[in-house]
Amino acid sequence: QEQLVESGGGSVQAGGSLRLSCAASGYTNRPYCRGWFRQAPGKEREGVARITTGGTTDYSSAVKGRFTISQDNAKNTLSLQMNSLKPEDSGMYYCAALLAPYCMLDPTKFTVWGQGTQVTVSS
Repeated sequence: QEQLVESGGGSVQAGGSLRLSCAASGYTNRPYCRGWFRQAPGKEREGVARITTGGTTDYSSAVKGRFTISQDNAKNTLSLQMNSLKPEDSGMYYCAALLAPYCMLDPTKFTVWGQGTQVTVSS
């Protein structure tokens, strides 16, 4: 059974940095597409960044240039380096896997989810 476990969330002041990690286990075949998503209270879940097994990345316009998604294939981990954080980046952050031969930032396409890690950015 596929399982994703996030870590690294916390509280930081605006302008600061955080690094999120996601440990994956239970996969027979590594998913072609994995991503990071976030959800603020009262808002819909939104895509932040995604990466393919080949290393192709894509970012939402809200985080492009500030966040970097990466993966360690040997350790089967996914990371999100978040720099120049803003209060509007606050929310629950989730890593997820898309078990299909395509990759996009649409959360409705992802079927395996972690439990989430909270990020709070104060002004």
